[in-house]
Amino acid sequence: MNYYDRIRELTKSVPVTLVDFNVERDKARTPTQASSNFITNKEQGDWAENLVTRAINETSTNFIAVKYGKSDDLVAGEDGFDDFYQEFQNELDTIGKRPDLLIFHKNDFDSNLGFDISQIPHNQITEYVRKAVAGIEVRSSAFLIDRYEMTMQAKTERFTQIALQIKEIILSDFLDVLQHPSRQSYIDILHGITEKTLNITDFRVPSWSSSDRLIQVKDLFRQIKTAIKEIQKRDYLSITPKVEDIKVVYKWIETFNVPHYYFQVFFDKVYGISFEQILKIISDPDNEGVIFSVEADTKNQNKTTIKINSKSGTPIASKIDEPIHESVRKEMDRGRLLFYVTFKGGTAYLDVENLKNILEIKMGEGSPNNF
Repeated sequence: MNYYDRIRELTKSVPVTLVDFNVERDKARTPTQASSNFITNKEQGDWAENLVTRAINETSTNFIAVKYGKSDDLVAGEDGFDDFYQEFQNELDTIGKRPDLLIFHKNDFDSNLGFDISQIPHNQITEYVRKAVAGIEVRSSAFLIDRYEMTMQAKTERFTQIALQIKEIILSDFLDVLQHPSRQSYIDILHGITEKTLNITDFRVPSWSSSDRLIQVKDLFRQIKTAIKEIQKRDYLSITPKVEDIKVVYKWIETFNVPHYYFQVFFDKVYGISFEQILKIISDPDNEGVIFSVEADTKNQNKTTIKINSKSGTPIASKIDEPIHESVRKEMDRGRLLFYVTFKGGTAYLDVENLKNILEIKMGEGSPNNF
């Protein structure tokens, strides 16, 4: 069974409530106006893509990364953007969504086409693209993942202690108040709260107000509820394929039969995961709420996004030297000004063995170091 056949079989296991591959994708409306935040996010994404490209090309002696994803410096509101966007939409329906990068074996690299084939019409490079060993979709996140995880772990521990301490206060100081038949169920709730159950516990805060002690215990229950809400928030940074992209990535794989991967670039590390593994993860309902969640992404027009715990992926780079950043002024039509941030430089230090493993570069390919 070749790569595409494996992916096709996996799509049959994905719940249709999440992605229905038998339904045509919804056509996207053309954006009408860009914001400073949108352009900054685009610049960050371009930097992340360039970071991965340079890391591969400066490290490998046998493989070459080439820019492939459809992109343009135009933004919504500028002349020519509508035509570019419509062409992009048409291409999605024809060949699927181009990954940002293609990885070629050095022997298959076409120096005449160079390191950027993103502007070449797809029908002129079809056979060339099929020679790629991998397509990589690069996503970026404005976080330091190590700092985030350390902070979230400390926060969870803090609110766990708060919830458990307040539970004991209620049981020791207000048990008599709760022993009334109408309030007995709250004793059962408290006995059910443990360190292991806090992440699934839920209850309605009582509305008692007929005595000072009832008001006091009501406030204590509210504090437990607040602590539980903090504990139950997603506590991991994620690799973030958009639900709407799953179909067009599959379409691209169907067209070219080239393995596809997502690389999530943080400002201190890079994690990678195969599209095949993404489908396996989201096909198992038991993984939801544990390894992945499905959320509306407020930073991306509230588009539904699958958020997979980055630690489910493979660390591609364990260290990154941060880029230089600077402010830029952009004048739009009618004199509208946008100010955004650009990113330059930075270095990702690849974990070559992990990169070889995730891309399934086998022994015997290339020189003795196989990369």
